[in-house]
Amino acid sequence: MKRTNTIAVKTKKPAAPKKAPTAKSPATKEQIKLQEFISASLDGDKAQDIVTIDLKGKTAIADFMLIATGTSSRHVIGMAQKLRDKLSIERSIKARVEGLESGDWAIVDAGDVIVHLFREEVRAFYNLEKLWGADFSTVNYTRYQSV
Repeated sequence: MKRTNTIAVKTKKPAAPKKAPTAKSPATKEQIKLQEFISASLDGDKAQDIVTIDLKGKTAIADFMLIATGTSSRHVIGMAQKLRDKLSIERSIKARVEGLESGDWAIVDAGDVIVHLFREEVRAFYNLEKLWGADFSTVNYTRYQSV
């Protein structure tokens, strides 16, 4: 009789596949902190009528959208540039900015948070709050009055 040796080989179980985040996933503390950081930055730059819209469950592009008004084209451009720089320096986020050419409108894409900055007339024209179907009972309005 021929004898064979068998060696037991331990094999690793395949790791469970990671679930991709869905649009309905709750916001993490880090995402909420980012949204609050951006709101505070806009407040410090004298943005008017800052609105936060919760996008979870509505789209997968972001978890929050912030909309704010600048008093002039220069103000809109300055807020967008300063926010981009603060995100880069303080949060290591390379935010993309569009719309700086005219200053009527600018968008800052910080990944989980998208920021729209408008002049007052342009904001009224686009009315993003209505477009995104914001439930105004849950929209966080922060209004600042000039001193």
